[in-house]
Amino acid sequence: MMIRTILPLLLMLLSSGCSWIGSYLAGTDNSTPPAELVAIAQPIPIQKLWDAQVGSGAGKAFIKLAPAVGQGRVYAAGHDGNVVALDAETGRALWTVDTGLELSAGVGLGDGLVLAGTGKGQVVALRQQDGGEAWRAQVSSEILATPRAAEGVVVVRAVDGKFTGLDARSGERLWVYSHTVPVLTLRGTAAPLLAQGVAVTGLDTGKLLVLSLHDGVPRWERTITPPKGRTELERLVDIDSEPRVMDGILYVTAYQGNITAIDLRTGNTLWSRDFSSYAGLDVDAQQVYITDASDAVWALDRRNGSALWKQAELTGRSLSAPVVSDAYVVVGDFEGYLHWLAKDDGKLVGRVRADSKGIAVAPVVRGNTLYVLGKSGTLSAFRV
Repeated sequence: MMIRTILPLLLMLLSSGCSWIGSYLAGTDNSTPPAELVAIAQPIPIQKLWDAQVGSGAGKAFIKLAPAVGQGRVYAAGHDGNVVALDAETGRALWTVDTGLELSAGVGLGDGLVLAGTGKGQVVALRQQDGGEAWRAQVSSEILATPRAAEGVVVVRAVDGKFTGLDARSGERLWVYSHTVPVLTLRGTAAPLLAQGVAVTGLDTGKLLVLSLHDGVPRWERTITPPKGRTELERLVDIDSEPRVMDGILYVTAYQGNITAIDLRTGNTLWSRDFSSYAGLDVDAQQVYITDASDAVWALDRRNGSALWKQAELTGRSLSAPVVSDAYVVVGDFEGYLHWLAKDDGKLVGRVRADSKGIAVAPVVRGNTLYVLGKSGTLSAFRV
């Protein structure tokens, strides 16, 4: 119980990598210092299209509020309870709602709803069209993963290991599925990926879970990374980043574990290699891009997982997961900079500062535009 109690305090700095945990408990700090930024020769031209303020942002809370884009709009939320919808092209506010809640997760889209969760296990659903409140619901405990909706079901993951399926029209509880949470975990949970009648998510035990969307019954479960070592610290194998799917193949990565490619239809492993990542990954037609635990960015061959390049000039800068944007890969860092890397060789080719308080979540890309929500609540749109 003591370990569970102190975790929120001990793990507030996880966004800077995770390697500090053992050093902290040992009384020393051997974590990687942030790399100094070096001027980029002949940087690509990057245009800021607009920016807007979304409430108070994340404040001092260790939460990852992410924007969502759909049907020409950008939706975002602040820890203070404000949820906004903006025109994706101009940044013009379409509606703003004060939910009166301290939000800790969101925003998720689906079935005409904008979804967010709180540290007290509350779920609020707003209508995408006008921001009107559709319903509120209560789940078992704190929500850190973005709620998602599809096929009439809202899936909410709580930190106590329970997944809850809610009726998208009324918020009524449809089903609950529970899994065991280890004594020691990283602070954070992977948001469910909803597709083809299932919810796919990584667990704190290093396993990948696939649930039936309509009744919560497990379809299959697969160990991505088995816990190793004698201490609880050595056995941390959380999957806290959202999996990615491309052409029916799912890519998932764990802390102190592996990155694995799985055939979604059969559940068979196609390839796997040792890798430690907390931030997450992205995929395009040829490559998998991933930020590792030291904040190096890698490109792997999507067919077999072999390394194509490694960009290590941003180590220690608490990088977000990478996102693919046209011919580039983009990551955010703890000082609020966005970094553009060339997809073919990983070379740093562009940089802008989006939020002086830092960037904790990966940007969102739609078409040729990139949207990023900083810790201060500044939502910005950029285009190369």
